[in-house]
Amino acid sequence: MAAITGQQPEEDRKHPVDETLPPFKMFTSGLQHVAAMYAGVVAPPMIVGPACGLSPTETAFLMGASLFTAGIATLLQTLGFWKVGAKLPFVNGVSFAGVTPMVAIAKQHGPHDALPVIFGAVIVAGVLGFLLAPYFSRLVRFFPPVVTGTVITLIGVSLLPVAFRWSEGGNEQAADYGSLKNIAMAAVTFLIVLALRRVLRGFLQQIAILLGLIAGTVVAIPVGITHFSVLTKASLVGFPTPFHFGAPRFDLAAIISMCIVMLVCMTESTADMLALGKIVDRPADERTIEGGLRADTLGTALSPLFNGFANSAFAQNIGLVAMTKVRSRFVVATSGAILIVMGLCPVAASVISLVPLPVLGGAGIVLFGSVAASGIQTLASAAMEKGENALIVAAALGIGLIPIAAPEFYHNFPKDLLVVLDSGISTGCLVAIVLNLAFNHFGRKDPSAPDAPAADGHTPPSAAEIPHQPERGRMDDGETAASPAH
Repeated sequence: MAAITGQQPEEDRKHPVDETLPPFKMFTSGLQHVAAMYAGVVAPPMIVGPACGLSPTETAFLMGASLFTAGIATLLQTLGFWKVGAKLPFVNGVSFAGVTPMVAIAKQHGPHDALPVIFGAVIVAGVLGFLLAPYFSRLVRFFPPVVTGTVITLIGVSLLPVAFRWSEGGNEQAADYGSLKNIAMAAVTFLIVLALRRVLRGFLQQIAILLGLIAGTVVAIPVGITHFSVLTKASLVGFPTPFHFGAPRFDLAAIISMCIVMLVCMTESTADMLALGKIVDRPADERTIEGGLRADTLGTALSPLFNGFANSAFAQNIGLVAMTKVRSRFVVATSGAILIVMGLCPVAASVISLVPLPVLGGAGIVLFGSVAASGIQTLASAAMEKGENALIVAAALGIGLIPIAAPEFYHNFPKDLLVVLDSGISTGCLVAIVLNLAFNHFGRKDPSAPDAPAADGHTPPSAAEIPHQPERGRMDDGETAASPAH
């Protein structure tokens, strides 16, 4: 019948995650991902470099190394090999969770010793995380819709302040930070993106963010916030020489600190994978999360070789996938290749850096808001009419919003705890998991009762209502995904 109608047999159809696009569409869509996450990748080395006593030139080298290692980690995540890689459209980059501990390590050690100590600690943390991945992935059973919906919402809400700071100019020490000029440019870009999404159709609508960033950058030229001087200062080739700042050194206190960061990154990456799995209609199961965590941690262990830091999944790119509906992991693999080229060619990196932060902030509001909207959509399927589930969401959101609404709330707590407490995603996730266990597991008087809520906050269906469990790679609607085995 398929031959007569000209339609591809259902069992032969690829899942959108495994589809490839024409080269031009692949490149422009991948470039859009790079533009969305560029500022997040270069921000940590911009902070850690000066804290370690690096000159502007050395800090720029560190930024290029971060781009290069982010590209490697992204390829590990999207393409994968053996049991490494979630094989979902994930962009990986330098985790901001490690910035505070790395700055603290820099203060404890001299300028010449700080980076080798940091790199040694990152290597150990990456290896530990890689070994823990099979066990950590089993936590997926503790992420039912009431938990995942809360965490996805927190991811979006936690990222919005980043977009707001970009809209104000990014640098709080700058004289024009928060100026009407910066905010106006963010507003103009915001409106351009919305207009393009409304007017354009097909592929052009899918790259509306990229077109909006280009248009916003052009508009910003006469305003005076687009600076081309960075192009003249950048060199054509700049390979991140292995162990450029010296061989790694292993300090116990630094290792413990970065291992804690690694566990936080693994928790957030698990939540990110569950969020993206929902968005692309390929739910992240235990094997997917195990592969994704292996990619994160292997990328982290390899990064110090090329002078990079700990890597994890970038939540801001989830919003881009949600908004554009481009679900191909090969598009994100293309962005990984672009990142590697940018790391090897500072001039290429400078072209992306031409986009003013206020312009990026205007687009970021749309992107990050899309993530929060996806979380709300997930919560709609979490049996919120049950008082317990509503209470779980209320408590988890309330705790998770503390670092966002009151950044100094935990300032009197021990600094070691701040790695977790300063992450609203981590604290909200932990609260949601614990309360879900308390109310939907241990809090039930009679688990066998027909109206007892299941572990995921849903009322369990009768035996006749339970659908057949789909095989690995098969979607709920019966569509078979051509998912490669892990």
